[in-house]
Amino acid sequence: MATVLKVFDKWKEFLAERVSQAGHAGMSEETISKLAFQIGEFLANKVDPENEQERVLKELWDAGDEQEKLTIARLMVKLVDKG
Repeated sequence: MATVLKVFDKWKEFLAERVSQAGHAGMSEETISKLAFQIGEFLANKVDPENEQERVLKELWDAGDEQEKLTIARLMVKLVDKG
């Protein structure tokens, strides 16, 4: 896990692959967003930020309530699913 998170672009690539796989498996956009939320919770609780981008995301995540965290998760999915 730490290897994937060392470089923010690698993290976005990792997330994009998972979003693509979920879409191909027939998961709805809502389900994908909920999974992204769960991943965000895991990362916020278990992984120390290793670069500025991860640190900013963690600070935003920690500052948000559950609805705001879900919005961040949806935005991350959009960010990686645009291509």
